[in-house]
Amino acid sequence: MLELSSKTNLLEENDYRYSLQDVKDPVLYRDVYNYDEVPKVAFNHRRVPMSMPADIWITDTSFRDGQQSMNPYTPEQIEHLFKLLNKLGGPYGLIRQTEFFIYSKRDREAIERCQALGLRFPEITTWIRATREDFRMVKDLGIKETGILVSCSDYHIFKKMQMTRRQALDYYLATVKDAFDAGVMPRCHLEDITRADFYGFVVPFVNELMELSHQAKIPVRIRACDTMGYGVPYTEVALPRSVPGIIYGLQHYSDVESEYLEWHGHNDFYKAVSNAATAWLYGASGVNCSMLGIGERTGNVPLEAMVFEYASLRGSLDGMDPTAITEIADYFEHEIGYHIPPMTPFVGRNFNVTRAGIHADGLLKDEEIYNIFNTEKLLDRPAAVAISKTSGLAGIAYWINQNYRLRSDHQLSKHDALVEKLKVWVDEQYAGGRTTALSNEELEDKIAELSGGVLKPRH
Repeated sequence: MLELSSKTNLLEENDYRYSLQDVKDPVLYRDVYNYDEVPKVAFNHRRVPMSMPADIWITDTSFRDGQQSMNPYTPEQIEHLFKLLNKLGGPYGLIRQTEFFIYSKRDREAIERCQALGLRFPEITTWIRATREDFRMVKDLGIKETGILVSCSDYHIFKKMQMTRRQALDYYLATVKDAFDAGVMPRCHLEDITRADFYGFVVPFVNELMELSHQAKIPVRIRACDTMGYGVPYTEVALPRSVPGIIYGLQHYSDVESEYLEWHGHNDFYKAVSNAATAWLYGASGVNCSMLGIGERTGNVPLEAMVFEYASLRGSLDGMDPTAITEIADYFEHEIGYHIPPMTPFVGRNFNVTRAGIHADGLLKDEEIYNIFNTEKLLDRPAAVAISKTSGLAGIAYWINQNYRLRSDHQLSKHDALVEKLKVWVDEQYAGGRTTALSNEELEDKIAELSGGVLKPRH
């Protein structure tokens, strides 16, 4: 029977309740996911309504997923970055949570260091193997919420776990009961949701989770994990790749409230940011990110990107302090030794550097012409110009002052001996037939030589 839905204002058959389809053979969507071809995007021309929650926020996985692709951070490094996450999130805690491993002594020391800071945000959560012993460990550490892996595609259920859907569902439900028994709020990571049978497994499973949650009187958080980056943000795309369809379905057919619904994406197909923003727009309150997008394979959703996506969608930063983004980037480069590609938006060395001569001329006249926003105010990153054959003494002095972030009392004028020597060298390069702008690395190496090592290369 068709009824007018109070949720969507659409005529829908609200009596139907999806049940588990315990298939004999795995559903692998070979028409979409032919392993020997690029995955296809299928359209079914079904639109779901956009419904951004009243409150949206960011969660962080830098100390979990982010550590899986690089050398583990030290407890001291984690503590420092945790404080920067707090600064970035602002007084309202828009960087709501961050998750940790707990298995090594270093992991637990990092957690204890961050707990000792007494900061409300980001809230410390964990990610564990789904065992009773691990839940007790989480409880003993004074942590209220933990992530557990509940793989939901037949790729994982049949091929990795070698179970049937019914066996996997029963195993997951028993695991969640263990969490409830320990008094811990579970965050169920629906791994590989963009290759899962959404109505045949995901919805029936989440429905049972919701029933358990009501019985235990402990909430369950649902993290929709686009593990392989297959999700797409376009309207009218068919499941399982539809980000709008996944978020809508979890809310509409499983009654997952926005505040307990979170998106976790990967960037394999360059869609991490657009997919995360789409999850917000269609009803998820949380999007899970990592600093600089560091994570498995091509990485996670870059946290810094979603800060500005938030501001774009809401019209305000709502107290977030984006200058902390620059501090995070500097710390990764100079203390951790992580190389940030120079063209990376917001954090790369060249993201607001103008090289074309006509652009540089415009920038020097009025930086608003060629700078995306006031990067000096919002990121503590003044707009800059590259050195070329048209650069005069003033332009070279400007470049040195900005590149090395020299304070006003240490800034060089165009009459400084170092500036004049560098100008001679620059002119020689172009007199010899060079046509391209000089790179930061070239300039820094020459400046180090001319300054006798006073100004050292940043690369």
